[in-house]
Amino acid sequence: MHVLMISDVYFPRINGVSTSIETFRRDLVDQGIEISLVAPDYPEPHSTPATWRIPSRRLPFDPEDRLMRWRPLMQAVEDISRHKVDLIHVQTPFAAHYAGLSAARSLKAPILATYHTHFEEYIGHYLPLFPRPLLRHAARGLARRQCNGLDAVVVPSLAMHQTLAGYGVTTPLHVLPTGIPIEQFSAGHGPRFRHRHGIPEGRPMALYVGRVAHEKNIVFLIDAIKLARRQHPDLLLVIAGDGPALPALQRMVVGLELEDHVQFVGYLDRQQELPDCYAAADLFVFSSRTETQGLVLLEAMAAGLPVYAFAALGTRDIVEPQQGAVAAPEELAAFAAGLTELLADRPRLAHLSVAARQFAQSWSAPDRARQLAGLYRSLCR
Repeated sequence: MHVLMISDVYFPRINGVSTSIETFRRDLVDQGIEISLVAPDYPEPHSTPATWRIPSRRLPFDPEDRLMRWRPLMQAVEDISRHKVDLIHVQTPFAAHYAGLSAARSLKAPILATYHTHFEEYIGHYLPLFPRPLLRHAARGLARRQCNGLDAVVVPSLAMHQTLAGYGVTTPLHVLPTGIPIEQFSAGHGPRFRHRHGIPEGRPMALYVGRVAHEKNIVFLIDAIKLARRQHPDLLLVIAGDGPALPALQRMVVGLELEDHVQFVGYLDRQQELPDCYAAADLFVFSSRTETQGLVLLEAMAAGLPVYAFAALGTRDIVEPQQGAVAAPEELAAFAAGLTELLADRPRLAHLSVAARQFAQSWSAPDRARQLAGLYRSLCR
């Protein structure tokens, strides 16, 4: 089976969409699925096989992302379509969505999309001059119209299934989270990471991994560390990732005189540095309310790292079972108190670590790819 996959974002742009595409692509090969991916070109060089890179321009309100140029995009889709395409899978709702619809019509092929991003919550951070209720109404209407023009929609969590159904989406919705390469994240070496970054063995280390963006609510974590250090004077929060909010957060840390308690380590290579980072930490902390799944929570759990996170939207499926994860209160003082209690209770952390590894086993990437391949085949019958 040959699947044409189209996305407005892909590596070297680092986010959950890129990670999901790459994870599924790798394991779909073993299911007999050939993927041709169309994605934007970026200024940074990045080599990926079977990927058609489209000339693109930057967006004024979001400098990390690119907008593919329409004519080269449609030319690439036409070129790929000369080889039999059985199905189109759209990953994002911008140029990729409309190019996918055009291809599906001309090829008379089924089309599905993965709804990765809860735009209703995100959009206000990038268009702050517009009234938020108006933006939310527009985001809901666009999602409903786009999804109802497809043959199927994949959502990464039960919460997103409920959200889209609430918008009035009538197209069949399939809950299919992205899996994780469990072996990759279970093989980290914590002492190597601590040595590389000058973190003493035994120093309590809380960890955030992900995009450093305003919608991730990292300000909340920094404020919590300010409170929690009263009980743990040597507590350290490591923030691994990059993004548009980084300069503002760095200024915040200096202003609060938390330079000895918050350390920014930037983007980490996923093959070794990131698994080492997970292995070095004592607790994974997460306060985003906008996740459609929360892949980084699962990566942490595969490494045996207990999770302390908001059970909000997509993270609910991971946090609420309470198997290696603790649901964190959304009030700042209560969050900080829970953080200090967990870090002081080493036997409980050890128990949570074992449970986290066991829970992560049920999210293996090959199993999820097998499910997606089954959905592809059912749509082509």
